[in-house]
Amino acid sequence: MSALNLGALAFFLVCWLGYEPLLRLLARHGGVLNTDMTVIRIAWMRNMAGRDNRFMDGQLLGHALSSASFFASSNLILIAALAGGLFSGEGAFRSASSLVVIETSTRLVFEGQLSLVLIALARGLLDFMWSIRQMNYCLAAFGAAPLVSEPDEQRRYGEITARLLNPALSSFNRGVRSYYFALAAAAWLFGAWAFMGATAGAIALLLWRQRRSQAATAIGELRKLLEE
Repeated sequence: MSALNLGALAFFLVCWLGYEPLLRLLARHGGVLNTDMTVIRIAWMRNMAGRDNRFMDGQLLGHALSSASFFASSNLILIAALAGGLFSGEGAFRSASSLVVIETSTRLVFEGQLSLVLIALARGLLDFMWSIRQMNYCLAAFGAAPLVSEPDEQRRYGEITARLLNPALSSFNRGVRSYYFALAAAAWLFGAWAFMGATAGAIALLLWRQRRSQAATAIGELRKLLEE
């Protein structure tokens, strides 16, 4: 493997593994969508604990659960397809090498390129699976919420339930994020420079959506409204 390919791989790993710590660092200064959403979910769970009819809350969480299941199923299909190409041996390498747009010098490099995409998707699959389990725990917490309780007890129950819900949806977010990095990893097939460009583009797009998109601005304003 050439020095350029090794450098591109190192750049990808730093971005991939360092994105979440960077996001936590930026969250200390405010204006990060995911952090603002944790506050909104706490408010949701407090309201849930005070409602007599929690059917709507279960429906909303059920929608998120269906989305996580869909993405997990899609990940499995993609992982199976990549594994098929990875274990096809010399035939898959020769077919890929015959394409003009593909840049892969040796079979080892080609298998490394496919393996990186597969690893990114596998990590996302594990996040989706953990998200689904945690959301099921949340549904149990919804069903166990007492129908009549003091306002302080309702508030406390909602805050504890939010401590289940926030990690569940954070895992879902990490699973979705894996698609960005899997696409960046797939760009390695088109060369090291394309790989680094796609990685930088994925990071820029993710950060823009977290801090500068219309959704991030609206969520930030909603958080301020709830905290007033």
